Amino acid sequence: MFSDGFVTNDRKLRLTGKTISLVKETTELQFEKAIKTHERLLFKVCWMYARTQTDRDDLYQEIVLQLWHSYPRFRGDAQFSTWLYRVALNTAISGKRRQKDLTVSYEPDKLPVLSETLLPDESDELNRLYAAISRLNEIEKALVMLYLDDHSYDEMESIMGISSGALRVKMNRIKEKLRQLTKNND
Repeated sequence: MFSDGFVTNDRKLRLTGKTISLVKETTELQFEKAIKTHERLLFKVCWMYARTQTDRDDLYQEIVLQLWHSYPRFRGDAQFSTWLYRVALNTAISGKRRQKDLTVSYEPDKLPVLSETLLPDESDELNRLYAAISRLNEIEKALVMLYLDDHSYDEMESIMGISSGALRVKMNRIKEKLRQLTKNND
């Protein structure tokens, strides 16, 4: 037995309970740090796929839970942010599929208020764009979000698991769809 708690037997290495606890604690700290570093990315996914703050909070927790379960299998073949995006988007998209038959709820303070003195402001164009994006399907939303985050097509392919040709066709169709949707809202 070595002084650090490792026991060897026929070239096999066994960890004592104390060492396993230390490894687990280190892994948890690494995970927490990684989540904190990429928190904004997770918030973007939540904002894109959930309408109310309560739903966003629930989705955030579900994504973090899925990331934690998947963390031991992260091999480092891709950048951590690429892997994180993939898990987050898959969680959000699969969650939306499960909730398709559920009634959409709104927070009372988020409901639009009708006013006779509505004046267009600088954010009208941005609001039209977000309204159009909200009408896209889950995969299209994910691609738009990645595009708006300045991800290269190579990164988008890796994150979404879509071939180069298919991705380029999808992006062209999405751009045209958004043009039509924003044009129709004028």
